[in-house]
Amino acid sequence: MAADPLPERTRTILAEITDMLVSVVGDELLVVGEITCATTFNDDLALESIEFVALAELLQQRYGPSVDFLGLLAEKDIDQILAMTVGELAAHIDRVTVADQACAS
Repeated sequence: MAADPLPERTRTILAEITDMLVSVVGDELLVVGEITCATTFNDDLALESIEFVALAELLQQRYGPSVDFLGLLAEKDIDQILAMTVGELAAHIDRVTVADQACAS
């Protein structure tokens, strides 16, 4: 069996994002299949704008205001937003929360 290439922290963040997505979209999201780092918000999950807003609120509640998912989206052009993956969001959360922890120390 091959080792899981994702660090434990990233796997945890990915699982939390998955739970949030199910909360926002509903159980029908589980029909899509496993959500991985390569899962796209547009093509794979077909999230609507209101669902992005709801996800942003959940992310802020869980990780704090520095995650700023809507700010992250605002920095991207339309093609980048359409191609954005759950893995990109997980990496962003990891970077921001690690930086926050370093500043707090």
